Amino acid sequence: MFYKTFYPSPIGNLTLGSDGDNLVGLWIEGQKYYEDTVDEEMIHRDDVPVFDETREWLDRYFNGEEPEISALPMAPIGGEFRQEVWKILCDIPYGEVTTYGEIARKIAAMKGKDSMSAQAVGGAVGHNPISIIIPCHRVVGTNGSLTGYAGGIDLKIWLLEHEGVDTSRFFVPKKGTAL
Repeated sequence: MFYKTFYPSPIGNLTLGSDGDNLVGLWIEGQKYYEDTVDEEMIHRDDVPVFDETREWLDRYFNGEEPEISALPMAPIGGEFRQEVWKILCDIPYGEVTTYGEIARKIAAMKGKDSMSAQAVGGAVGHNPISIIIPCHRVVGTNGSLTGYAGGIDLKIWLLEHEGVDTSRFFVPKKGTAL
């Protein structure tokens, strides 16, 4: 059984999802892939303990603190490759960014391969079901492009600037498949 509740944030309403013990989703209203990793209907319930923990984490985050990702019990739903990518996302420090290519190199090294597709990594990053907490907004294109945020480029920029990232060194592409 899955549950959901809502959290009003500075970037809009967020939906929190849980399996009863762990956080399985955090979706921004209107984002791509909204609630897509949970195959069954989620029952609205506000009193799930992990929701209280997540609300506290989000309060701290939006107040400019740097809460630890490991403080929350999380169980994002996805295949092995996506899980590997999401684990790497959790290692990106607050206020810093990495590239899809760098994540691809890390995955390739883990698998003993010469290379890995940055586009495949982009797909996994884009399907991250626990936005903000698993910080997919901290991933940018190798060329400095701000592509690939399911919540939209404006929210990606807001989150990066909230964390103190100088976004003037990045650009929003005029066209592309990952806008």
